[in-house]
Amino acid sequence: MPFHVEISSPLEQARVLDVEEGDLRTTVLEPWVRGLPFEFGEHHWQPRECRLTILEGPALNSVDADLDEGWTSALRAAEDVTRPLLEAAEKSAPARTAMVVEADSVDAALRELRAGRVPRQIPWSSAAERIGAGDPEVAAVILVVKRAGPTWLTIPSPPTGRGR
Repeated sequence: MPFHVEISSPLEQARVLDVEEGDLRTTVLEPWVRGLPFEFGEHHWQPRECRLTILEGPALNSVDADLDEGWTSALRAAEDVTRPLLEAAEKSAPARTAMVVEADSVDAALRELRAGRVPRQIPWSSAAERIGAGDPEVAAVILVVKRAGPTWLTIPSPPTGRGR
């Protein structure tokens, strides 16, 4: 069964009907449980600044094409599954942490790390909030991403022979 989603803040509202489970998970639930901003229904959202409602119910037919009518139909025919879906998304989300090194400069922090200093772990959401808010104590952010497979393993196609 599809999902019908409403996200609202004091200034904006988005309702999207007949959302597939995979799209809901990647577009809304994963960023929501991580506290990360995301785009949905032609708006940008910050999870801590808005309200989420997810209904699971029958697909809405073309008679319910009007969004307000469709949402009213969804409220009548569907079940509110917001809480269980968020709980499941939180359980399946990989634990993400941020590492903090207190130092006077980036170079000093890198020297301390090379010397074996163990950084302090904090929740990812706390780090994202400090960065997003422009915390003046955040001097730098080093983003470490997983390396793509080595390009030297790519085997070029042999040249095609001409007129041998």
